Amino acid sequence: MNIFADAWFSDQGWTAHAFQKKTWAAIAKGRSGLLNAPTGYGKTMAIWFGVLHHYYIRRKVKKVREIPKLHCLWITPLRALSSEIYQATTLVSDDLALDYKIGLRTGDTSAKLRQEQKKKSPQALITTPESVHILLASKGYSDYFSDLEFVVVDEWHELMGSKRGVLVELALSRLKALNPKLKIWGISATIGNLEEAKVILLGPDNKGEMIKSTIKKRIQIETLLPDVLEHFPWAGHLGVHMAEKVIPIIEQSQSTLLFTNTRSQAEMWYRQLLDMKPDWAGAIALHHGSLSNEIRVWVEAALHEGNLKAVICTSSLDLGVDFRPVDTVVQIGSPKGIARFLQRAGRSGHQPGALSRVYFLPTHSLEIMEGASLKYAIKEEMMEQRIPYIRSFDVLVQYLVTLAISEGFKAEETYLEVKSTHCFASISKEEFNECLLMITKGGRSLGAYDEFHKVVAEDGVFKVTSRRIAHRHLLNIGTIVSDAMMQVKYMGGKYLGTIEEWFISRMKPGDTFWFSGRNLELIMVREMQAIVRNNSGKKGAVPSWMGGRLPLSADLGVALRHSMDLAHLPIGRNNPELKFLKPLFQRQKEVSALPAEGTLLMESIQTKYGHHLFVYPFEGKFVHEGMAAVIAFRLSKIRKATFSIATNEYGFELLSDSPIPVEEALGSGLFDTENLISDIQLGINTAEMARRRFRDIASIAGLVFQGYPGKPIKTRHLQANSSLFFSVFEDYDPGNLLLRQAYDEVMDFQLESARMYSAFVRISSHAINLTFPERLTPFSFPIFAESFRERYSNEDWQTRLGKLKTTLEK
Repeated sequence: MNIFADAWFSDQGWTAHAFQKKTWAAIAKGRSGLLNAPTGYGKTMAIWFGVLHHYYIRRKVKKVREIPKLHCLWITPLRALSSEIYQATTLVSDDLALDYKIGLRTGDTSAKLRQEQKKKSPQALITTPESVHILLASKGYSDYFSDLEFVVVDEWHELMGSKRGVLVELALSRLKALNPKLKIWGISATIGNLEEAKVILLGPDNKGEMIKSTIKKRIQIETLLPDVLEHFPWAGHLGVHMAEKVIPIIEQSQSTLLFTNTRSQAEMWYRQLLDMKPDWAGAIALHHGSLSNEIRVWVEAALHEGNLKAVICTSSLDLGVDFRPVDTVVQIGSPKGIARFLQRAGRSGHQPGALSRVYFLPTHSLEIMEGASLKYAIKEEMMEQRIPYIRSFDVLVQYLVTLAISEGFKAEETYLEVKSTHCFASISKEEFNECLLMITKGGRSLGAYDEFHKVVAEDGVFKVTSRRIAHRHLLNIGTIVSDAMMQVKYMGGKYLGTIEEWFISRMKPGDTFWFSGRNLELIMVREMQAIVRNNSGKKGAVPSWMGGRLPLSADLGVALRHSMDLAHLPIGRNNPELKFLKPLFQRQKEVSALPAEGTLLMESIQTKYGHHLFVYPFEGKFVHEGMAAVIAFRLSKIRKATFSIATNEYGFELLSDSPIPVEEALGSGLFDTENLISDIQLGINTAEMARRRFRDIASIAGLVFQGYPGKPIKTRHLQANSSLFFSVFEDYDPGNLLLRQAYDEVMDFQLESARMYSAFVRISSHAINLTFPERLTPFSFPIFAESFRERYSNEDWQTRLGKLKTTLEK
């Protein structure tokens, strides 16, 4: 029985779900666990009322009268979600007239409020992984956390697949040492490795509870089809041209979220919708991570109140945020993953029993097939796994300095704590000592430079004694690394948000660009600020942000190959996407062949641009980039040649000036897995990829200082500094843990080597269908377009490509 939940649910006229009651009972028994339930069914309240009940029962039993300390730490991945949880939990305290105070601490929290929270702690603090580490870097943190009973990690599946998850693991290792009876709860969406997610969060020695709801969320999926089927599509060709299909959806809905995969795409769609419907000014809005907190908070509040017809957004509104008025979601372009699509779909109908209505808007003809694939994957309950990071020594080095700043640490105790985490379960004593050497002496190769002697050992306790080192470290705690950001401001000082330095560096005063849904004219660049004014013109560059590429998931790749297989069968009315694509499939079949399950389609084509080899594994762009490089390497061993490579989610192209000996190569085992790892290392410039990857690793580990607030180090200087360290380690310290990590991350995350290996294994057992079309085919054209656009200016390539498409359609 939970008297607080019973009273509050009764006041709301609600009945608790079985999973909520089960969670309250588990928390009452002092258990830890992982909760998995559909969006909009009250996961937050399932844990929150358990926390409240524990607090007041403990206080009653112990007759506690001392000044309250922190009782619950609630960690979320997004500021928007933190605000949502804060409002929901504060409402409960207010409704029930409880003296249980809740605090909110994120990157947007003022310094004054942070100080107040440290002096007089709330009973619950809702925060982010980075803010937890900043607290661990504070003097007296062990006393601050001394009464901590609960840590709740919201959207754990999202954190687990990033280095921010490593931050959580390390923080938990310290908090568990301070509070051996600490209860840990995670909230997670459905993923393919939910049991592993529980073990990673709770630790191998904590069996904990796995509470899964049996409720099935109702989802209605519809693919928006263009009026005309393009037989020779290219990526983005439909794009904003489909905006007219979206307008009636927005008009018929109470409130709509339009999700894009990139911030630049969000800016373009906002501009396009306003161009088409000027009277929507003020009724639609833009939301992404580069906008100022003031703008984002305004948009979120207006959504809550039902004052906006539509918001064009990115992953900044992906997770757990409860906007009741939202009844429709539109996914623009491929979501790249099943879980991401479901997560976004769940933003609509975010309440028990409500229908989640989602429209999939493809940006080119072949992407229409993903609509059918998503429906199939959801029906079959296919779900991606989240791959956790392991042996992230850059995060460990940062964490050790964090502990050294506050109360210091003892090596043996900290080693055992760190080793208890999943990320560092395999760390040896020698490797841990090497991390200590990095922070005390700069490792084996940077000992001559005092700035890398950050930590000193005094009586067996490792401490930071320099205030300058401590200050610089606090400014750079975290694992999110981006290019140097410039503040966008009006002359009067109003702050609009941030934009990457490389984009502004290409502009001169008088140039215009779209940002925050406004057409802005650059007046001047002052230090790291772009000073702007509004411009009434319609033309302007659209900024793009680095790091916007998302790989197609392996499970969605499986679903795509299944859809491709269905294209060979009679297509019924229950599959509108494939039915619509039938003329394109027929054209492909006439000039070449259709890919099929158990068969790999390859096309050898000669054009005036050279000799092309197109291959269609349907494994996603990242895997195709690696596969293409390996195949090019193997082909060049048969006959020396230089290849240019182009890829998309469905296949890849090798282009050469000379004929490609593909038949001879197939006879020699072109797709064999023998020597594959060696061929990856020889065929791909992994050293250069590792060098680029090392920039982020060096920043996280504190080798490269990213700058002070408002005065970040220029991107090119960061790259130059990290590149210098990379070269020094390569030459003088080849066993350096950070250097080895850079190569490991390239293989695991950039090349997705395990997935690439699986693709080679799968293909090696397949029949090969090698065709020799006389011209580019509907399937090859979009891949060809990827390389074609790089040869010409933005306007020129579209005109030329359009002309080429016209000749192919004859």
